[in-house]
Amino acid sequence: MNKTVFYLSIPLIILFCCKGVDKSGQDFRNVVLRPYGKNPAYWEYKGEPVLLLGGTDDDNLFQMEGLEAHLDDLVACGGNYIRNTMSFRDSGNVMPFLQLHDGKYDLNAWGGDYWQRFADMLKWTHERDIIVQIEVWDRFDYSQEFWNKNPFNPKNNVNYELADSILDESYPRHPGGDFQPFFHSIPGMPNYKPELDIIRAYQEKMVDKMLSYSLNFGNVLYCMNNETTTPVEWGNFWIDYTRKKAEEKGVEIYLTDMYDYFFRVRTCERCLDLIAKPEYYTFMDVSQINSRNFGQDHWDTLQVILELRDRYPIRPVNNTKIYGGGNFGFGTGTNQDGVERFCRNIVGGCASARHHRRPHGNGLNEKTQASVKATRKAEELVRLWEVEPRMDLLSDREPNEAYLAAKEGEKYLLYFTTGGSVALDLSSHTGDFRLRWINIGTGEWGDEEIVKGGGTTEVATSNDDGWYAVINRR
Repeated sequence: MNKTVFYLSIPLIILFCCKGVDKSGQDFRNVVLRPYGKNPAYWEYKGEPVLLLGGTDDDNLFQMEGLEAHLDDLVACGGNYIRNTMSFRDSGNVMPFLQLHDGKYDLNAWGGDYWQRFADMLKWTHERDIIVQIEVWDRFDYSQEFWNKNPFNPKNNVNYELADSILDESYPRHPGGDFQPFFHSIPGMPNYKPELDIIRAYQEKMVDKMLSYSLNFGNVLYCMNNETTTPVEWGNFWIDYTRKKAEEKGVEIYLTDMYDYFFRVRTCERCLDLIAKPEYYTFMDVSQINSRNFGQDHWDTLQVILELRDRYPIRPVNNTKIYGGGNFGFGTGTNQDGVERFCRNIVGGCASARHHRRPHGNGLNEKTQASVKATRKAEELVRLWEVEPRMDLLSDREPNEAYLAAKEGEKYLLYFTTGGSVALDLSSHTGDFRLRWINIGTGEWGDEEIVKGGGTTEVATSNDDGWYAVINRR
């Protein structure tokens, strides 16, 4: 059904400083990603509306070997969106701080390779019109086996001792339990202690360094955490901190946080609070709906989130992680589940969709490339910011069989998860419509046919592949 849309009035800031210069002296154009003026549920970039689609084989992408070629592969299939955690836990990663001859780190000196890789990633994505969604803190870097090699671990640096910081040498439990004092360094937090001030000083130093690069680019979004369960004071401190730095530089940016329990949004108080504060959390990332939820439940959960969002000034809803690569215990599901979630998010009204890294998602495998190609073909015929979910126009439908977005009487985007047949209500609109099929498994065009308006028409796939059916008035 039609929804009343409230628009978030966002002043357009002239970005005098959003002109970066790399080592070659190249001047970057003044560009910025912001909510689309005509429909702020979506993004615009360089003054044009843009749908963000992606899938990559790593999350802390700036640390990836062969990054330029990987970005080219993403662009070649129609992708324009990456996730970039500031993480350093994987094999072969470099650290943000200088490692001394004895193996310890000096938190007052930078690890040059780390920051050069970050600078290169920003430059290369900017050149390719790829949008970067940064996650500043990833809780997995600071617990379990990864804490053993982390420079912030007191045993690994020359800047503070265990007694100085109250940090332990080991945090063996899953970080979802929020046992790590590192994430409680903000005065006023329930577990804050003054001994953590020295940790916060180095945290601020690291964020300052990151922003010294990223604030020079307009293709960057800022998410404070990866699926955090830490009290909101932690993420909000870094939102305020980052926003202040951007304001001091005169830069327009958009910020949010990512909460772990968006998959059960109605009982997640912090999720509901984020939804209700569009002036503070200026976009939303609901990635955690893309695990644990399957099929029709995934769609229904997404629609609950969007209905809650629509009570307030509208802003984009992003999915920087779409799980589905191997049926892991926390509800990732299969590769097919990943493709289905990707397409449901697009038809369901989201501003972005990105396949999570392998093995927890499809990464940039053949399924990802085909689903991105197929969605770009659909976008040629139906601009997503011109339609909305219209499940009320479908009948004779099984759960999770098909999903519809439409501008009634003009354009319809119908998604079949595998094969199927549904009835589409065209009774209020006479005349002929053109139907184009797109195979989501291959990314290629299928058949074309004419559909008669003025009644209810059957739309049926030719096989059990996943399909887009795009219907436009002739």
